[in-house]
Amino acid sequence: MAIQSIGEYPIIIRDDVKNFHGNQVVYLYWYGHRVVSSPRAFPLSPDMLFSSIVSDLIPLTYNIEPDYENLDFNKIEIIWEIDGKIITPDFSKTLKENGVGHKSFIIFRTPSLIGKVGA
Repeated sequence: MAIQSIGEYPIIIRDDVKNFHGNQVVYLYWYGHRVVSSPRAFPLSPDMLFSSIVSDLIPLTYNIEPDYENLDFNKIEIIWEIDGKIITPDFSKTLKENGVGHKSFIIFRTPSLIGKVGA
């Protein structure tokens, strides 16, 4: 059976950065902690300080995790990853200055807190 084209199919990218009114989509994930089962997406300003992830987003997202009460960023080892690269973020700088872009994936790992049932 022959296929007949109706012409060019327009490619419409709905999650393009221009559609977020100056913000960018950033994904956040606490590795190994499965009560919150998937990364969370946030529309964030590139000018937001990286410290706001710790002070605002992590408590909002992960306060239901059993390990959350032991999550002290001043006392335990935290390994940060942005888009697959291990980094040491500068909390006094913006997301953009720390290399966070549109659709960046931020993972933080806590080797001493292994999640529910060690998952």
